[in-house]
Amino acid sequence: MTDVAVLSREAFDAIEFDAALTGDHRAAAQQMTMLADTGTQTTAMPRAEAYTRAGEQWLLADDPAAAANRFRRALEDGGPSDVDPRAPLARALFMMDRAEEAETLIQRLAAEPPREPRTCDLMAELLSERTDLIGALAWAGAGVELCLGRSPGPVATAGDADTEEQDGERASGTAEVAALPPAGQAELRLLLTLRFRIRNDLGLPEDDYDRLLDELPSEPGTISGTL
Repeated sequence: MTDVAVLSREAFDAIEFDAALTGDHRAAAQQMTMLADTGTQTTAMPRAEAYTRAGEQWLLADDPAAAANRFRRALEDGGPSDVDPRAPLARALFMMDRAEEAETLIQRLAAEPPREPRTCDLMAELLSERTDLIGALAWAGAGVELCLGRSPGPVATAGDADTEEQDGERASGTAEVAALPPAGQAELRLLLTLRFRIRNDLGLPEDDYDRLLDELPSEPGTISGTL
């Protein structure tokens, strides 16, 4: 009898860490794919999450076709994942010059209320690279709201609202920031920084969400006073 591996975040984190050190993302993608195919999923590490993370390593290995296959496996599985697999799948499709399919995915994502902050930052980065700064800003703003425990509506209905000055009561998030764990603060900082960069590219003035960066420590145990 052969032992069947149990999927765990710790194992995938270790593979990802090694790949970051060595640059061998292909080997990491192959190992993650094998685990996703054969391992026993757990509540802490669903199979859909395993396929999504394998797909991300295939993207880093510059193999968008293999990445797209794993993202589709995650979607077929239908289980929970820290990021909606359609977001990185859209990137893979663009890399394969299948822009029409990618745009269709993006439209479907934008028509639904976002659920994961990380999906928002992936979409904001992708659309920023595609020079859709208004769309990127809407995704970044939705991610910030999710991090602060709010419930943004579909990005497709946001229009140009995020290009206007944020209402002070809505944008203020000092109490929410203080309650966030370190990982949540790191995700919020990423989204706020991305949002600030996009607004700067659009020539928009600093607003309350930009100033919220001052509430976040740059590293554990330190206080950030600058962007």
